[in-house]
Amino acid sequence: MSDTASHLARNLASLRHTRALTQQALARVAKVPRSTIANLESGAGNPSLVVLVKVAQALGVPIDELLASPRALVRRWPAAELASRSKGRGVTIRDLVPEPVPDEMMEVLDFAPGAVMAGTPHLPGTREFFTCLDGSVNLIVAGDRHALVAGDVLAFPGNLPHSYQNADPLAPARGVSVVVLAKAGV
Repeated sequence: MSDTASHLARNLASLRHTRALTQQALARVAKVPRSTIANLESGAGNPSLVVLVKVAQALGVPIDELLASPRALVRRWPAAELASRSKGRGVTIRDLVPEPVPDEMMEVLDFAPGAVMAGTPHLPGTREFFTCLDGSVNLIVAGDRHALVAGDVLAFPGNLPHSYQNADPLAPARGVSVVVLAKAGV
């Protein structure tokens, strides 16, 4: 099997599975026989340009995506290279995802025993989610205290005054904060 046929077979099967299509369903949309799709996915097919165009259009991708060699967008960040910052009394924060994610902030919060941190109010319409991973954290939102233990999640409007406190004066705690920012002008 040639490299191009191998790439086509792998990419076609992957795209079809991603879209939850059977070979028959893809063949129907592409207006080609199911056996054509099966042959292409086995690497045995030698498709014409017309067949490639039909299949690419049915999948909503350009032809070059069907024929491209593998391109895994993989990157590893060693823990030592991830920047962290301190906030409040005894809280260390680092980004959960080291690349920008539009309209979201995702952070890991490590609380020293008894640590306290004021939250930053966001624009109205912002939604905030806090997941307690280890230990116990009190989250005070608009004056109401919510006691969280490992596995608990609290969602709240991010524009309200809020603060975090490690409820245990002797043990550390850890959590993840996800802030879904309000769209400007909404």
